[in-house]
Order: sequence, then structure tokens, then C-alpha cells
Amino acid sequence: MTQPIAVVTGASSGIGEATARRLAAEGFDLVIGARRLDRLEKLAAEIGARAVELDVTDEASVAAFTEWVPECAVLVNNAGGARGLAPAAETAIEDWRWMYEVNVLGSVRMVQALLPSMLRYGRGHVVNITSVAGLGVYEGGSGYTAAKHAQHALSETLRLELNGRPVRVTEIAPGMVKTDEFSLNRFAGDQNRADSVYSGVAEPLLAEDIADCVAFAVTRPPHVDVDLLVVRPLAQAASHKVHRVQGN
Repeated sequence: MTQPIAVVTGASSGIGEATARRLAAEGFDLVIGARRLDRLEKLAAEIGARAVELDVTDEASVAAFTEWVPECAVLVNNAGGARGLAPAAETAIEDWRWMYEVNVLGSVRMVQALLPSMLRYGRGHVVNITSVAGLGVYEGGSGYTAAKHAQHALSETLRLELNGRPVRVTEIAPGMVKTDEFSLNRFAGDQNRADSVYSGVAEPLLAEDIADCVAFAVTRPPHVDVDLLVVRPLAQAASHKVHRVQGN
């Protein structure tokens, strides 16, 4: 192989798209996956990647996707999301189930599918895009914080289990990132509620900021493993403390 292969899930928009663009610029051969194949193919044509339809909640889809990855050097588990902001006593169980499936089990499925390829390749790097919600909690976020705590536990456990083998595990935990779809999906398409999340925040993080973090981690020398990288905008001191400018 002349170029190491990197896989990015959830690559049709937001952090996944930005990460795919950045890793292509870094010289990786990209195989990108997402459910929306039309958007994926458009991105692939722009960056010289292979676009393969992927639903990380479906084992058959993951297996079919893996057939397109002969050797894997980097896996970026980015597919994920949040649904709802109701109190735990009122939240929909189906929302919890979906968040656990896509954030946690989706990551597990991709690791199980591609880890053997990494070991055959002789080196590998699993990058899990989690959230500061995996390191703390906040009102209304019980389902999402539970899922991200589980994904955080997965990252730490993988690192222990792979110790002594040539596979690195990095967790990148973003704070407030403004993308076109994350909050919109969380609030079932309610644009006003989605916009209110960022109201008054002068400079939230952008998807490209997280892509920078991914690129930094995967381009370190092979003996360097960035275990956990927490990144927030300057305006966000914690999940519950955000500086908002009046009138914005």
C-alpha cells in the first residue's frame, strides 16, 4: 500500500465530513461511511475517497462495509448523536435505545469488524469521537450522557485490552461544536430550539477544530498515544457554564 487507509463513520456531514477532508489532505486513503449515500458520494468525489453506505446500528451493513477495507490503519468512530432533552423521568425509552445503539454499539461493531485488519496491517489507531457529556452530566441529558459515558468506558477498556499490541486508542471529547445538524436532530427538526443552544456564544467550536484534533492524534509517531483529548470553546468552562453575550 502506498497510502494507509483511514475509515471515517458518519462522514456525510459535520465532524465526520471535516475529518474526512482533513485526513485526505494528510495523505490517507479514505473509505468513508454514512447512511446518506448521495452526500457521501459527493464528498468522496471531492477528496478522492471511496464512499460506502453504512449504518453502524446494522450488523449486516457493517459487514458489507468492511469488505471495502482491505487493510485499516485508522478507524474514526464518529457516527453518533443525541435525541431529546427531557428529564430522565419523562424521556422516551426509544430515544435512549437509539442513542446507545448508534454511539456505543455502533463503535463496538466497527472495532470488532476492523481490528483484525489493523493487526494484520501491523499497526492501527482507533479514534472515538465522544463528548464532554461522557465525562460529566447535566439536566435533561441523561440518555446522551449515559451513552457517552459508556463510549468513554469502551475507549479506556480497549486501551487496556490492546496493551502490548500495535494499536493505539484515542478518545476525543468535544464540548460545544456548532454544526448544521447535531442540535437540529436532537430537537427533531425544531430549528428555533436548535439555534437556542448556541445563542449568545460568540465562537463555538467548528467541525474543523475537531478534525484538527483527529489529525494531530493520528499523525503522532507510532509510540505516542494521545489517550484523551478534551476540547471546548473558550466560552464554555463546563457543560453547565457557558458565557453568552447579551443581544447575540
